[in-house]
Amino acid sequence: MLYLYNTLTKEKELFQPLDPHHIKMYVCGPTVYATPHIGNARPPVIFDVLYRLLKEIYPNITYVNNITDVDDKINARAKELGIPIRELTDSTLKLYQDMTKSLSILSPDHMPRVTDHIPEIILFIQKLVDLEFAYIVSDHVLFEVGKYKRYGKLSNKTLDQLIEGSRIEVAPYKKDPRDFVLWKPSDEETPGWESPWGRGRPGWHIECSALIKTFLGETIDIHGGGIDLTFPHHENENAQSICAHDGEPLAKYWFHNGLITVNGVKMSKSLGNIILLEDVLKEYNGEAVRLTLLSAHYRQPLDWTRKRTESSAETLKKFYNALDGYSGNGSVDQKLFSKFLNALNDDLNIPLGLSIMHEITGLIHKADNVSRETFQATLKKCGELLGLLGKNYQKDLSPKELELIEQRKKARADKNFALSDQLRDELKELGVIIEDTKEGQKWSKI
Repeated sequence: MLYLYNTLTKEKELFQPLDPHHIKMYVCGPTVYATPHIGNARPPVIFDVLYRLLKEIYPNITYVNNITDVDDKINARAKELGIPIRELTDSTLKLYQDMTKSLSILSPDHMPRVTDHIPEIILFIQKLVDLEFAYIVSDHVLFEVGKYKRYGKLSNKTLDQLIEGSRIEVAPYKKDPRDFVLWKPSDEETPGWESPWGRGRPGWHIECSALIKTFLGETIDIHGGGIDLTFPHHENENAQSICAHDGEPLAKYWFHNGLITVNGVKMSKSLGNIILLEDVLKEYNGEAVRLTLLSAHYRQPLDWTRKRTESSAETLKKFYNALDGYSGNGSVDQKLFSKFLNALNDDLNIPLGLSIMHEITGLIHKADNVSRETFQATLKKCGELLGLLGKNYQKDLSPKELELIEQRKKARADKNFALSDQLRDELKELGVIIEDTKEGQKWSKI
């Protein structure tokens, strides 16, 4: 049985889908205006594991991850660079897609761009206006927060907390400082679309409500994103969707991941500690980066350090060494795999799952040939659920690398340690790491 922590109820709950034959999940995607940093990578990796787990349990999953390509940050960045907005969003989206490929992230079932669904957004806003949950003033359409009495329940904030220290735009035309924009006017230089309220563009929050309705319906099983989106983004989404749908909930379970710090400090431009993912991937392979992002419980902050990343790279080497010689024909040990699956079913306890993979690795090294294949198949299956161990480095080695490995093996057997060390250094230059163990020479390609 799957248990997930629900941000709405502040409790870990048994996952009971609306329809066990069709699970619906929506996760807020990137705003495509800047090169992805490691903080941008954690949500898609976490939700990729949840997606894989749901696919393991249920027959049909629809996973939607949106692309925000209309936003004031985008407009400002394009102006700063002196390039068309579409050029900026296309190039940044390509960087995001490259990131997901490098990190072995499965493609969601739908990745809609907001600008492709403006008519649906306008219809959603019009419904809120017709139901008198929204009002028109100074060419803006605003949601009237005071008409939704449960506002603040998702983020667990009081009225004062909602107003103070939050990303709320205070404007004289608002009835209430908490009211938020559904539609705003656009000048000639700003992207805009014709609407009943004049030429303009959607606010940030309305896009997700409209896309959920379009692709998944009024109520979904899981809505997710980083914990920083709980307020105001998800609070506002929740309010406007419930009001538009006659009180029906937007999502049954709200699922949020913790943020990333760098050496114990929050990442920020002002501190100059933003770490770009492309820079990390120059030093470590994608699987090592992915494992690092999974190394802390998803609800906890993850402190990004070189030591943590090096540890992940070493862990991967151990796992791949344990798979050395695996034929691919072994049958999975169901008892061990169930133990691993139970860890993930307990609110996605990936650190516990990794400890079980270490346990299986130990069994591989102690096993006879028949049991070894079974344990290797089990380790491989566990890795698949985490998006790891998907490479076959044996096939990826070049003929030259394979020859050097055999030469070193012979040098060790001949006790020619000087040549052995020289060959190890040559292999390292080629990205092949050699490790001498009791079981013999093990290697992995980084």
